[in-house]
Amino acid sequence: MENKQSSTSKLIEADAVIIGAGPVGLFQVFELGLLEIKAHVIDSLPVVGGQCVELYPDKPIYDIPAVPVCTGQELTDNLLKQIEPFSPTFHLNQEVTLVQRREDGRFDLETSLGQKFITKTIFIAAGVGSFQPRTLKVEGIEAFEGSQVFYRVKNPSQFEGKNLVICGGGDSALDWALALAGKAESVVILHRRDDFRAAPSSVAKMKEMCDNFEMQFIIGQVSGIETKDDKLSELKVTGADGVTRRLPLDDLLVFFGLSPKLGPIADWGLDIERKQLKVISTEKFETNVPGIFAVGDINTYPGKKKLILSGFHEAALAAFGAAAYIFPEKKIHMQYTTTSPKLHKILGVETPVFD
Repeated sequence: MENKQSSTSKLIEADAVIIGAGPVGLFQVFELGLLEIKAHVIDSLPVVGGQCVELYPDKPIYDIPAVPVCTGQELTDNLLKQIEPFSPTFHLNQEVTLVQRREDGRFDLETSLGQKFITKTIFIAAGVGSFQPRTLKVEGIEAFEGSQVFYRVKNPSQFEGKNLVICGGGDSALDWALALAGKAESVVILHRRDDFRAAPSSVAKMKEMCDNFEMQFIIGQVSGIETKDDKLSELKVTGADGVTRRLPLDDLLVFFGLSPKLGPIADWGLDIERKQLKVISTEKFETNVPGIFAVGDINTYPGKKKLILSGFHEAALAAFGAAAYIFPEKKIHMQYTTTSPKLHKILGVETPVFD
C-alpha cells in the first residue's frame, strides 16, 4: 500500500476518493476493490485506524461479527491485510479543504498539503469529523500536556507504579481506571457528580473496587494546580460542599469526551443535521449531492445505529451505488467471494475445487 504525503504531487485522476481511514473507510476500500474500483484514502491523522487507533488502540472490541474480541489496533491491522490486494494509496496527515463539482460531473478535490484530485465519486467516512478531546480548563495546566497530563492513552505501561488521577464520568474514564488499577500505585477517579455515563457494569465494578480500597472516587472539580520543581505535584479540587482540598498525583488522565468538528465538510453543500450528514436513502447511502456518499458515524438516517458493523454494511451498499457513476455502461452483478472465480482472481486466491 502506497502512502503519499508530498505537497508537490501531480494532479491525480481517480474513480473514488475516501475521506477517513478508520475501520469503515478501510472496509470501503475492500468493497470498492471487489467491484474493480481503485481508491485513494485521505486522513488528517498521521496513521490509519481513525479513533480505534488514536484513542483506544488497546481497548477490546466485542461486537465485530465472528471475532469474539480484538483491540482497535488488531482490527485495523486485519483490515489493512484484507485490502492488500487492492493497493490503495493513502494520503495521510492532511485534510480535504476543497470539494467542487466540475462541469463534466466529476469533482475537484484538494487537500491541506496541496494534493489535487479529479474524482468521479467521494466517500465520506470521517467518523465524527475532525475530533479533538475536550480539555481541562485550568490555568497553567497546558504546560504539562504530554508529560503529566494526558487526554488519551497510547502506552498504558507508562502509568505503572504511578499515582493517577482520572477525570471524567464516561466509558473511557472508567475503562482506563479499571484497566490501570492494580498496575498503578494508586488510582483516584474524580468526577463532578455521583452519576456516570458509563456502562452500568463498569460503574458497579468501580464502586466494588472502591469498597475494597483498590481505588478511590472523589466528587469534585479541578479548580487549580500546584507545582514543585517544575512538575505538576497537586490538584486543587473543589467539592460539592464548596471546600477546596489538595490532591497529590504523578499523572493526570482527562476523559471529557470529544468535540466533533465537521470542518471544511460543512461548506460542501451537503445536507447536515446535528453535525452529521443526511443520506437520501439506505439503498446506497448517497448524500443530497449525487456522487458523494456518507458511511459510518458521520451519516444519519432514520434508525441509524453508530456501530462499526453498521458502517461495514453501509460501505457495501455505497460501493454498488457508486459503480453506476464509475461504470455507467456496465451492468453490475452481485457475486460472492466464496464461489466467484472472478473475485478469486481479484483477491489473488485460488478457486477451490469441490468434489
